[in-house]
Amino acid sequence: MHVSHGKKSQAIIRRDHKLMSPSYDRHSGFVYKRAKGCYLWDLDGHRFLDFAAGIAVMNAGHSNPEVVAAIKKQLKFGLHAAFPDFYAELPVRFSERLVSFLPRELNKVFLSNSGTESVEAAFKLARWHSKKKWAVAFTPSFHGRTMGSLSMTNSNPVARARFEPFLPVKHVPYPYIYRFKNEDEGECANHSLNAIERVFKKHNGNVASIFFEPICGEGGYIVPPKDFARGVRRLCDEYGVIFCVDEVQSGCFRAGKFLAISNFGVVPDIVSLSKAIGGGVPLGATIAKKEIMDWGEGVHSNTFGGNLLACAAGVATLDFLKKKRLGQNAVKVGNMMLKVLNEMKEEIEIIGDVRGIGLMIGVEVVKSKKSKEIDEKLLENVLLDAGDKGLLLLHAGKNVIRICPPLVLSEKQAMVGLEILGSSLKKFG
Repeated sequence: MHVSHGKKSQAIIRRDHKLMSPSYDRHSGFVYKRAKGCYLWDLDGHRFLDFAAGIAVMNAGHSNPEVVAAIKKQLKFGLHAAFPDFYAELPVRFSERLVSFLPRELNKVFLSNSGTESVEAAFKLARWHSKKKWAVAFTPSFHGRTMGSLSMTNSNPVARARFEPFLPVKHVPYPYIYRFKNEDEGECANHSLNAIERVFKKHNGNVASIFFEPICGEGGYIVPPKDFARGVRRLCDEYGVIFCVDEVQSGCFRAGKFLAISNFGVVPDIVSLSKAIGGGVPLGATIAKKEIMDWGEGVHSNTFGGNLLACAAGVATLDFLKKKRLGQNAVKVGNMMLKVLNEMKEEIEIIGDVRGIGLMIGVEVVKSKKSKEIDEKLLENVLLDAGDKGLLLLHAGKNVIRICPPLVLSEKQAMVGLEILGSSLKKFG
């Protein structure tokens, strides 16, 4: 577990283990006390540079003063307006602001509280609108843990075990260039596109949707071949399938553009967003083309969608991301980090692959470059060692270091983190 060596932190961990569900997937002994910008402090006063951003949530930085001020202001007027049953201006304002960042075709919004809810809404909407049965998702992929989204999630067997039967979903291979024979980008893309088309043909006329992560998140921070998304769009148009994009982790300028899918020149039919759009407050949104989001009253709703504090935080977050041009910063700092990491790759035997767009970067750790053998314990040792040196990181997939810092990260801060990570990789490589 490492990291939390202080008595205060250890005491909290003991209390946690007595009471909290053992299903939480803790990989670090870090115990949160406070945070600001790109830094976190534990209960014992130790400072850490954050390369995890609360699982890609804190794009605008921790304790962002503009977000905090917006929340404080709203507290004077109320917390909850029961927006699904009554009207309120703030959720409408947030939705107007949100669609201003999106392709003009995406212009109808359903508000919720989390990533899995935003995916569930997309899943239901696609089935309701199309009157079709099947969905298609990828291996690996992660779309959430409630039953509809879990039926599509396929990145970690433990998340699915003993929860069958699932909803009708067919899985096809995500185009994973590093793990594809000869690492041929074109062949890799065609292999997956052909698999998609086989499913579309087999269930011709009865496939409602395909769900796609523009950058595969929990499955390993995998960047698809550059023309792959266009190929999926073409197949959806040809077979009448709704193209749903899960931007829960990759959205909000993490990959440079507001939607990561925009890096590939594609407009989807439905988008699911969450994580960063609330600036740290739970908030989800499902955005669709008007002609698709045509379901009637009572077909789908919730209690807390459009929560006033969440929407106040959301407006402030979106305004801050735009004002500070954090998408541009993500590209600038991300490109610098990719360059340094690729230089490390040439020197360190256990770095098998470096990939990413903007500040969504994966470093695949292997036993050796030749074997590409996965060693989960090796990855754990690297992450724990970096944590002991003051850098907080998460894993993705079985053997990938996930680099997803706040988008306010400076080049100087990035270099400090890379020096720590490099020393930990060299220690075990």
